[in-house]
Order: sequence, then structure tokens, then C-alpha cells
Amino acid sequence: MSGGTHTQPAFLEFRMTLDFFNRRPFWLLLTLLMAVVWFGNLDYRKLVRPDEGRYAEIAREMAASGDWVTPRLNGIKYFEKPALQYWITAGAYRLFGEHHWTARLWSALTGFIGIFFTYFAARRLFGREAGLLAAAVLGSSLLYVLIGHMNSLDMGMTFFMGLALMSFLLAQQDSASARANRRWMHVAWAALAFSVLSKGLMGIVLPGAVVVLYTLIERDFALWKKLHLVSGSLLFLAISAPWFIAVSVANPEFFHFFFIHEHFERFLTKAHGRYEPWWWFIPVLAAGILPWLFTLADSLARAWKTETPKPNPHPSPLPRAGEGAKVSLRDVRINGFKPKRFLLIWAVFIFFFFSLSGSKLASYILPIFPALALLIGERLSYIEGRRLFWQILPVAFLAAAGLLLAPNAVRFAGSELARGQYALYANWLTAAAAIWLAGAVAALLLSYHDKVRGAAIVLACSSLIAAQVLLTGHDSLSATRSDYAIAQQIKPYLRPGAPFYSLEGYDQTLTFYLKRTVTLVAYQDEMAFGIAQEPHKWLPDIASFKRAWTREPYALAIMPNSTYQQLASQGLPMQVIARSLDKTAVTTP
Repeated sequence: MSGGTHTQPAFLEFRMTLDFFNRRPFWLLLTLLMAVVWFGNLDYRKLVRPDEGRYAEIAREMAASGDWVTPRLNGIKYFEKPALQYWITAGAYRLFGEHHWTARLWSALTGFIGIFFTYFAARRLFGREAGLLAAAVLGSSLLYVLIGHMNSLDMGMTFFMGLALMSFLLAQQDSASARANRRWMHVAWAALAFSVLSKGLMGIVLPGAVVVLYTLIERDFALWKKLHLVSGSLLFLAISAPWFIAVSVANPEFFHFFFIHEHFERFLTKAHGRYEPWWWFIPVLAAGILPWLFTLADSLARAWKTETPKPNPHPSPLPRAGEGAKVSLRDVRINGFKPKRFLLIWAVFIFFFFSLSGSKLASYILPIFPALALLIGERLSYIEGRRLFWQILPVAFLAAAGLLLAPNAVRFAGSELARGQYALYANWLTAAAAIWLAGAVAALLLSYHDKVRGAAIVLACSSLIAAQVLLTGHDSLSATRSDYAIAQQIKPYLRPGAPFYSLEGYDQTLTFYLKRTVTLVAYQDEMAFGIAQEPHKWLPDIASFKRAWTREPYALAIMPNSTYQQLASQGLPMQVIARSLDKTAVTTP
């Protein structure tokens, strides 16, 4: 009897602890902590080349010049991408200054807000539990976290494409009123416009193709009556067209370069030097969706067959999902529109579209991640704990393998000089793998005891933290990925109006840190089109540079170490002022 009297209060205390984890204060606290984790390291790392330096510099020049129409890189017209992110980042510079965190702010902010809208949409579509778990999946997927903390254009485009996708799904719900349908479709059209302003025509071509495919596969042509094509198109054009018109008026050469070269030639040819085999995105997706890879396979297998077009004549109210509550979309009768099937078509089509492209970067498939998160979150909302256990178990083994292999990262050092940096980064890799392994083991224990929500949240939080450790530690490699250090050595030698030459190369981070442009010598690359429009802004060969150098009373130059050795052996007068692993900076004597 005495044992029972002590057991009862302990049991009640345990139940009170569980109740706390289901209360709003706990989730608010967890959200606040995850926001700190998400935004906490934006300023810590140096900008890395090429993308981070490029997009930070274009925005810096826009803010400095006040020309919000014509983007320029190193003072040269640069029309490869639209201007939305440049505007936002330039505005952040003017408000808060030119920092690492302001350069990365738009990517981090859109990535973070995208997680919350995923929760909102999944909750409306599939229930509260699915919303919570879908947000957890998206906010912890490795590729999504990494791109969300880099200054590139892909997260902004992904956010707006995801917003358009989920607004479309909300508009097409069978329970949506005519007013709700119109409202959400107009949100979708506006999001598509901002998607186009983020990265180009793919922002509307891909979603449009998915709608066409869905209607052909499902023979649901009545869907087109609910797209609000006239008012939606007018809204789309009102948002997206003004900049394209303005930049075309100011730069007549823009239209052909942007719409033909940057879209059709990029997709159909290997002109951009980013060719990879057709299967290249398969390992990218497998690694990028971690730690949800095996749950993804389960979700995709069920996405097509678990929906039924037959209405339920006796619908029952959905229970409030929590620990032990299993809610499946199979319990919700769908009449007509099938959101899971649409999500599956979205993910598969975009994945194969970029797989067939002649130009590939890992971040290109990021727009499928919100759709995958919705499918995985919906599946997790009713999965059995033991089944989830077997899906997490391989993840634990992968984390353990990472823990064992992390010290070998030094083998990837490209030179003997970089070995020390890679050895330091190996410590960060080890810490990330340890965090990931601890989270996977805890998730295994929780899922084994049928605590699905707890298992998913623990795995998501540990994966987010592990990814942030990977990102933070990457600064160990900044000497080989950024020109920050050599820029600090050069700064004391800068003089207003003094020429600065960059020979046989252009480091995307250097001009951002120097807060000035350079004159390219014997190098064009992605600036070839802009140089063709303004040829006076570069020197075509080393001979032209030598003539200019000897005429200047004071000038600076930066060049590969091998080029410096060659010019020094030819007797060109130079005074070394800075060196990095691969470059030498000089002034006139």
C-alpha cells in the first residue's frame, strides 16, 4: 500500500510534464529558441564565393549608386537575374549597414517565414498535427537550412513558389467558398509575380506546367474556371511587368539577353559550364531531405493512392491530433480536387525538369521541398510509432558513420596550406554528427514508445542545430573560400580615385569587402555581355595592363601568385602589400 501512495504523485507529476509539452507556452518558447538558432549565426561567417559575394556586391552597388533599375556587378551591367532580392538587400544596407547578416537577411527571412506558412497551409489542408510536423520537416531538411543561410536567390524564389503552391491548394479545397477561392488565388498570382521578380520566368512556367499536367492526368478541366485567369493575370502583370519594362527602356539589349540567353540557352545548352549527368539530383535530394529521407519514400508511395474522389456522406469531425491520435487523409473524403496528388506532381515534375536541364546546381530543386514537407508532415500525422522507428534507424546509422568519418575531412584539402583549415573544420563536423546522432537516438526511443510527435520534434530540432553547426564551422575554410583576409590587408593602401586592377580573375567577395570596384584585366566570364556593352571598363590583355600600370602615379592590382611571379621576372615594378593562399596584391612603387 505504501508503494502505491508514492507512485500516484509521481505518476501525476509525469502527466503534468507531458501536459506542459502540449501547451501553447512550450511551443512559443520552442519557436523563440529555434528563431535564435535560425538567425543567430548570420553575421558570423565570411561571405563565400561565388554567389554570396556576387549578390552582396550587386546590392551594394545599387545602394551606393541609387540606380534601382539597372543591376551592376563590379560596375558592369549584369542582367542574369531580376532585381527583387537586390532591392531588398540594398534597402537593408541603407537601413542597417553593409554586414554579413544584412547580405544574408532576405534568404534567412524568407526561409523562416516559409516554415510558418507551411504550418498554416498544412493545418488547413490536413489538420493541426500535420501542420506542426510539416513545419518541423521543412525547417530541419538539410538543403533547406543550408540555402536559407546563404546569400543566393534560390530561397526567395522557393518562398514565393511555395506561397503560390499552398495558396493554390487552399483556394481549390472543396470546402472553400467562392470568396475564399478568389482571395487565395489572387494571393497565388501575386506570389507568382514575386517569384518571377526573384529569379525569372521559371517562377511561373513551372507552376503553370504543373497545373496543366494535373488537369490532364485527373481530367479535372473544371479547375480552370476557379483560377481567376483574367483578374489574376492582371495582378501578376501589375506586380512583375513595371521593372521589366523600365530596365528594357533603359537598356534595349536586356530583352534578348535575359529572356533568350538566360532562360532557353541556359536550359537547352551547356553554355554556363554547369553540366551534370541526368541522375545528379538524385543524391542531392537524398542528402538534402535528411533526416526525412526514408519517411519521404513512405510518403511518396502513399501520396497517389490514399486519396479518393468519393464524397463521404457521413463525415465525422476530426479529432484534435496529439500523441497517440492518428489522423489520416484517408479519413477525409475528397470530392474532386486532390491536394496530395497535386503536391506529388509538383515535386516530380520540377525534379525531372531540372534533371533534364543542361545547367545544374544543387539549389535548383529547392522549390520542391515545401511540397515534400507537406506530404511528409501529413504522413507523420498518422504514422505508427514502430514504423517511424524503422525509418529513423538508418538515419541514426548515417549519423554514426558521419561521426566516424568526420576526422577524415582533411583529405579534401586542395593543398598542403589548406590542411590546417580542414583539420579545424573536422572538429565542427564531428560536433554536428554527434548532435545529429544524439537526436536520432532520442527520436528512436520516443518512436519506439509511440511518441510520434515527440520523436519528430526532437529529430527536427537536433537536425537544425547540427546543420547550423556545419554552417558556423564552415568559416574555418574562409581563407580558401573568401577574400576577406586579403581585403583587410589591402584596405590601408586604398586611395580615392586610384586605379585598382584585377588580373586574370575576379573574386566575387573582394569588391564587397573593399567597398569599390576593380578594372578587369584579361578576364570576362559572366561579365562578358556587360563588357560588350561598355568595353572601356576592362583591359583585354596583360600587355594593356603593363602599359597602363607604368603610366599611373599610384595604382593597385591583385593577381594569381603565378601571374605575379611571371610579371616580377619580367621586371615590372611592383610592391607587394598583401598575400593569400592563391593571390598577391601589389601597388606601384
